[in-house]
Amino acid sequence: MKHYEDRTFDEERALYGVRDADIVNCSFEGPADGESALKESGDIRVRNSRFLLRYPLWHVDGGVLSGCSMTATCRAALWYDRDMVLEDCSLGGIKALRECDRMTLKGCTVDSAEFGWFCRGVSLGGCSIQSEYLFLKARDLDIRRLALKGKYSFQYVENMTIRDSELDTKDAFWHSRNVTVYDSTVRGEYLGWYSENLRLVRCRIIGTQPLCYAKGLVLDDCEMIDCDLSFERSDVRADIRGRIESVKNPLSGSISADAIGSLILDGQGEPDSRCIIRERSRQSNPAVTSTFPPE
Repeated sequence: MKHYEDRTFDEERALYGVRDADIVNCSFEGPADGESALKESGDIRVRNSRFLLRYPLWHVDGGVLSGCSMTATCRAALWYDRDMVLEDCSLGGIKALRECDRMTLKGCTVDSAEFGWFCRGVSLGGCSIQSEYLFLKARDLDIRRLALKGKYSFQYVENMTIRDSELDTKDAFWHSRNVTVYDSTVRGEYLGWYSENLRLVRCRIIGTQPLCYAKGLVLDDCEMIDCDLSFERSDVRADIRGRIESVKNPLSGSISADAIGSLILDGQGEPDSRCIIRERSRQSNPAVTSTFPPE
């Protein structure tokens, strides 16, 4: 077993290909400005270390990083890696994670545009992420207790489960497939357009024009706040607690809510489309039942 402690590395490929190594309290920085410090390494254990230089962890096969930090100058830090665990790490720099397999992040703080693109089998627990484009075209994701601040999150994602999270984002889940979100708050504009088999269970959904042009959309025991022009051209089965501001031209399925502010059926849907819409009274009796287009 190799051991590196209290050292500074700034040369090109400083620890290239190292295997079965402990790296403790080290810094990857300096005037030589070398890249790819730990490229092609494996079975590494990195603790309380700082990364300031570019591309440090590419093609790593197995490793644990704990208490490490990557600054904004540490660009594209983890690419093409597999079977790694990151615990209590701070990940900065653009494109910090890409094209990786079976990665686990616990208690990490991330500030990285274009984070997690094309990854497979990522597990997140108790993380905070700020990212403009999060997990583009990733698949097989398991996410719990995520605090997200971003814009275009989870686009083209496949096979993902999210639980107990706070998602502050817009244009989330566009073109996603087979995604389920449990017990979470999703705040933003234009949620879930063009998605397929998106399921939201006991969620709070906040923002304009959500869930349009969707296929196989399910909302189970959800709350919708400030949601206007909802469900346009969607195949949907929705059971909503409280009020929906407005529903516009749903394509098929059923929508039930305690109250619907307005139902917009302007004839722009497909001629053969049908959607059953129910507005419940305070006594939980059906107050309004409609089909689209009106018979």
